Amino acid sequence: MAEALSLERLPGEATAAFSKSEEPRTVMLAVPDMHCGGCMRKVERVLLAVPGVSGARANLSAKRVSISCAASSANAERFIDELRDAGFPAALVLQGGPTEPASADQDYLRRLGVAGFAAANIMLLSVAVWSGHAGDMPASLQTVFHWLSALIALPAIAYAGQPFFSSARRALAKRRLNMDVPISLGVSLATAMSLYQTMRGSEQVYFDAAITLLFFLLIGRALDQRMRQRAASAAENLLGLRVPSTSAIDDSGVVTRIPTTDVRPGQLLLIAAGERIPVDARLLGGTTDIDESLITGESRPRRTLVGDQLYCGTINLTAPVEAVATAVADNTLLAEIARLIATAEQARGRYVRLADRAARLYAPAVHVLGAATFIGWMLAGYGWEPALTAAIAVLIITCPCALALAVPAVQVVATGRLFRSGVVLKAADGLERLAEIDTVVFDKTGTLTLGEPRVLNAATLSDAVLTKAAGLALQSRHPYARAVVEASRERGLSVPLREGVIELAGSGLVANGVEGECRLGSAVHCGAPANCEQAQSIWFRDRAEDPIEFLLADPLRQDVRGAIDGLVRLGYRIEILSGDRKEAVARVARETGIGVWRAQQRPEEKLDHINRLTTAGHKVLMVGDGLNDAPALAAGHASISPANAADISQTAADAVLQGATLHPIAETLLLAKAARQRALENFAIALGYNVLFVPLAVAGVVTPLIAAIAMSASSIAVTLNALRLAGGKEAVR
Repeated sequence: MAEALSLERLPGEATAAFSKSEEPRTVMLAVPDMHCGGCMRKVERVLLAVPGVSGARANLSAKRVSISCAASSANAERFIDELRDAGFPAALVLQGGPTEPASADQDYLRRLGVAGFAAANIMLLSVAVWSGHAGDMPASLQTVFHWLSALIALPAIAYAGQPFFSSARRALAKRRLNMDVPISLGVSLATAMSLYQTMRGSEQVYFDAAITLLFFLLIGRALDQRMRQRAASAAENLLGLRVPSTSAIDDSGVVTRIPTTDVRPGQLLLIAAGERIPVDARLLGGTTDIDESLITGESRPRRTLVGDQLYCGTINLTAPVEAVATAVADNTLLAEIARLIATAEQARGRYVRLADRAARLYAPAVHVLGAATFIGWMLAGYGWEPALTAAIAVLIITCPCALALAVPAVQVVATGRLFRSGVVLKAADGLERLAEIDTVVFDKTGTLTLGEPRVLNAATLSDAVLTKAAGLALQSRHPYARAVVEASRERGLSVPLREGVIELAGSGLVANGVEGECRLGSAVHCGAPANCEQAQSIWFRDRAEDPIEFLLADPLRQDVRGAIDGLVRLGYRIEILSGDRKEAVARVARETGIGVWRAQQRPEEKLDHINRLTTAGHKVLMVGDGLNDAPALAAGHASISPANAADISQTAADAVLQGATLHPIAETLLLAKAARQRALENFAIALGYNVLFVPLAVAGVVTPLIAAIAMSASSIAVTLNALRLAGGKEAVR
């Protein structure tokens, strides 16, 4: 344990490193109006042009930009002003604060509902008109139906299309293009043309095309928003592991509560039992047990003595202690882990770069093609109405609806399939990265094992012994005491709360009463023979009777050997990367048949190992549950956490296992490969649709209505192809 936590350089050296004025600074800004690769590149170019900025990396999924600059240039207000002038409102990211309002998701769903309701009703009216043609419907009745369609469509389009219209308006105001500009042009021109034709009494009305186009586009935008919220930055949630205030002891010995942000190195602190350690500190007085599972992944508490290092975010379990702060809140081990995660999150994958290059060419090409179509028809001697109709058809037919749905449709179906298998997929591009995995790296505690001590010999203990021991254990937060309580609950015993229980730090519990003295704790505390002291055991003594040993262990998950064997059969390379003791990791490696393992790994060592594997060409899936795994989870090509993981690890992971088994990992990897195949097929469908219909639209063969139908058909085709993933096991072969 001591070796696993020997981060002696962190409290002093880290503080010095991050306080030097000549060191680069990082400023994180939220940029909510980034919608495509073009927006992302524009944001980066604007910031790189600011003097003193050495690097700018935009994250489209999180809608953030990380700015590296000299300390003298770390002026967030200037960066915000530059981005605002470029048409991108920005705000400084506060630690623990969200980057987008929580209501954004609901806003898209409301607009989607309005668009769907309007499209359904207008389509009914359109069907009536089409059937009326067959039955010689009077022209006056057709006009009434067209006006009814207009009354439904105009307010619905104005409301449902607002996200696209606003984005396009801001882009054009700053003389730039994005993917929302051709969408807005197509919808606006189709609506204006339809209104004009309705006033003239013409049959060529395209309200249904305009609102249907918005409906399908909003589906893609709503799915994208939902995925982005699930993939929120893990680093910002670390603040929840820090306490807002702590008890400080002044020079006169008076204890006062002060904000944690006001703590300075050398300040004397009083940390009560049950409290989190507010900052990195060194123990001055008292003895206690520290729950460091968030840092090391080790479920067994660490007994601390005077002079031992305490880390921010860990929990003081058994006794109040005095400690001296060794770091300010922003330079603790917890803060360093947050910085590691933030750095790893800025990595940009191959698929993202490919999409960026495609987006760079698509928007200008759509506008050029639409304008060329209009000019060509005018030069050919046709009037403005046929020319504008052909141009609208081109804008609609080239709308990237099928392209936009190609991956989200696959993600939705695959996400539902995984959820039924007990896996919650969180990252928008998680399936793409999971499909490329060749190496699976497991943490030990809480991942291959259950992550909490269990009483192994509970079946040999009588109800009376278990009840009395649990009565004492109820008074403690120690993991071993909780294991005794859990054993009594599993047997269904009614455990009365024992009065007069005293907890002795580092020893155990003792209670005196009319029934005599009872003890629960270490072998020495309970009077057991010295040679009976075990690393994972707790003892109980009732009055003068012989002490009884409770054997404890962190058991393996039930299906772990079968899950590992299944991954090996599929051709994956397996490793264990743990912060636990060497003997504990070696035992688990033997029992699971994993030949490659590393023990006593600190968070930065785990991160370094993942980076080495990546440099060697491996695509690593990191499976872990502790705070010490969070940087490695973020740095891995993909990551999965069990449901009992620390919140920070679940946030850093691409997927979360909801059950207690590991078998879904293999199914997830197989499904990811199948999803990649479906996505590539969907891209082929979208490309084939454009190759077929764009020339027809330019030639005037395709009207805006037919263009909308073709666009909708392509969207339906990619959705139906994605739905193939919802089948049985054959769907993921």
